[in-house]
Amino acid sequence: MQPHNLVALVTLLSLILLVWTIMRVGGARARFGVEAPATTGHPEFERHFRVQMNTVEGLMVYLPSLWLFALYWTDLVAAVLGLVWIAGRLIYTLAYVKDPKTRSMGFGIQGLATIVLLLGALIGVIRALMITGGA
Repeated sequence: MQPHNLVALVTLLSLILLVWTIMRVGGARARFGVEAPATTGHPEFERHFRVQMNTVEGLMVYLPSLWLFALYWTDLVAAVLGLVWIAGRLIYTLAYVKDPKTRSMGFGIQGLATIVLLLGALIGVIRALMITGGA
């Protein structure tokens, strides 16, 4: 069995990205006086909050797909696709907070990485099932 050190590192970097978005929400709360548990208020706070929530939502598909892709294909390719996802999320985050209408490029980059990982994982599982006869 191959080690998955690269995917582990990319997983940690992905979680650091999430923590960064959480910290930005906290900063926006303080800056714009939006007290918890409110999730609405100043439009810039709301954009920070949506970026954080969109990142959490995206992680639910991306992280399992990343690991399953690495298990059935290669750690290196999965890690590179994970770095593409992170880059896309960074672009998305900065664009969305500045002007939500400009978020498309970042969304497209991370979305494409997610789809490749998800479909690659699915193909890997099906291939393994066919080789082992379903067991």
